[in-house]
Amino acid sequence: MSAFTLLELKTISDVRGALTVMDGILPFPVARSFWIYGADGQKRGGHRHHKTRQALIALSGTVVVSMDNGEIQEEITLSSPDKCLLVEPHDWHEMAFGPGSILLVFASDGYDSDDYIHTPYGRS
Repeated sequence: MSAFTLLELKTISDVRGALTVMDGILPFPVARSFWIYGADGQKRGGHRHHKTRQALIALSGTVVVSMDNGEIQEEITLSSPDKCLLVEPHDWHEMAFGPGSILLVFASDGYDSDDYIHTPYGRS
């Protein structure tokens, strides 16, 4: 059992392929979306937020997300486009990208550099 929320997205599959639906499942309205790609073997993130909530989906490849909420540290592997990891504002998160990975991110707020906290838990 994870301390972090991993949503199972509704997926319809048949001989023509798979269709994954994200309809009313996020616990916040989406103000910003972006995707990260071409980061093979790299780490991204390495921060938490004051107020922004996020939802992460690996559309392709594998992304290992290191999460830390100040009490629990956990690595969550995203490798299927029907899984969505919720990242709350207090969650320190760092993503490690496997070959050919594409990570889609939905955010509750637009970009604001003052919303980022770059100091991990346990450090001053």
